[in-house]
Amino acid sequence: MTPPPHQGTRSFAAVDLGATSGRVVVGRVGAGDLELTEVHRFANTPVRLGGGLHWDIRALYQNVLDGLGAAGREFEITSVGIDSWAVDYGLLDADGKLLADPYHYRDTRTSHEIIEGVWERISAAELYQINGLQHLPFNTVYQLAAARDAGQLDEASLLLLIPDLITYWLTGRTSTEATNASTTGFFDARTRTWSEEVLRAVEIDSSLLAPLCRPGDSAGMLLPAALERSGLHAGTEVVAVASHDTASAVAAVPATNERFAYISCGTWSLAGIELPKPVLTEDSKAANFTNELGVDGTVRFLRNIMGLWLLTESLRTWAAQGRPSLLPDLLDQAADAEPFACLIDPDDPTFLSPGDMPARIAEFCRRTGQQPPRNQGAVVRCILESLALAHRHALRQAATLADREIDVVHLVGGGSRNELLCQLTADATGLPVVAGPTEATALGNTLIQARARGMVGDLAEMRGLISRTQNVRRYHPRAERRAWDAAAARVGLS
Repeated sequence: MTPPPHQGTRSFAAVDLGATSGRVVVGRVGAGDLELTEVHRFANTPVRLGGGLHWDIRALYQNVLDGLGAAGREFEITSVGIDSWAVDYGLLDADGKLLADPYHYRDTRTSHEIIEGVWERISAAELYQINGLQHLPFNTVYQLAAARDAGQLDEASLLLLIPDLITYWLTGRTSTEATNASTTGFFDARTRTWSEEVLRAVEIDSSLLAPLCRPGDSAGMLLPAALERSGLHAGTEVVAVASHDTASAVAAVPATNERFAYISCGTWSLAGIELPKPVLTEDSKAANFTNELGVDGTVRFLRNIMGLWLLTESLRTWAAQGRPSLLPDLLDQAADAEPFACLIDPDDPTFLSPGDMPARIAEFCRRTGQQPPRNQGAVVRCILESLALAHRHALRQAATLADREIDVVHLVGGGSRNELLCQLTADATGLPVVAGPTEATALGNTLIQARARGMVGDLAEMRGLISRTQNVRRYHPRAERRAWDAAAARVGLS
């Protein structure tokens, strides 16, 4: 049934679960108006259990309920939408009970042997032709192979990705939202359905996967227990949004035409372009590009880059060593540091796991014949210049592989607040960078809910509303092309 036209302003609760923190944001949408209010923020701290790294999923759920309660005390909430990071999942038994806390994607169980075991059943080339995914050791297909070999699937009846698991606890209904499903490795990028071929090859029963739903579909009404705990009114609906946080963020890119690139920058940098269909060529596979589903059937053709994880883990390490520093001060020091003194490949495997990031950066520099950074500001400069080079490399490759011209780069997410990174990205790419909105994921989440109520139209209309209502900042490239070309050649990113 077509939703009735809107009357006035409505409020939507956007639950955004990130890899280091979560929050509940209320988005208020009216005629030409779009405002966000953060009502609850909380840490997302992994735990080590039985030698493995896991998400504290019950603590996350309690914080979601607390956040919904805070939202309901200030606003009359129309519906709720949930997004999170990708690939990770919980397993339910036949009674619908969670068997164990979900593994963290940075856990080391997806070893080389596990990955090779999958490729013995179905080659990497065949996998790419089906799912179109960048090879990452933590893709769900490899995680599930590890779980199978460890006997962890013996009692499992259903797999739910993180936002779908939270939705199940809120509503009692099970489904898997398609944008997040497209990151698992079990999703066919061509047919946009679960791939029986991959499931058979990896020896996973198709009944383990929930039916697919799409952004804007109803995910059910809040159960009585959730209503009581949150204080929201009976009949509050949960709407399936673009539940992969990057899909919601890209939906909120304030682009005005098709010739744009995006970088969703936070813990990870997701750098790419938006296309109508996947690119499944051998060149695309060799360049390690991924094809993930976006809103309205679009394809997010991108590469995952390690991102500001390098910086936040460095800050954590310095604090643990008794050398805490304020980020603004470090950025000032980095701006004054010597350009291109040392550079790293952000995607070197040594940087994936938690640990002493500055020491790993120093070791990478020694291994590649460079002088390690001499102080904290130099470490930050090294990280940000290296990320800018990785952004440049990914976007240039995306444009070539998809035969698409790029006129502007939209950098959204938390990284858009980092002025030095934004300027360095403009310098490296030689393109103007439009930074913002910072809250792109929450905005995309909100507008999918609003669209389900008939308050906004297609993707272009959503982006137009964001462009008119949200603040952005523009950075223009400075004339340093030769220096950036030489720097890129030093780390193989030319």
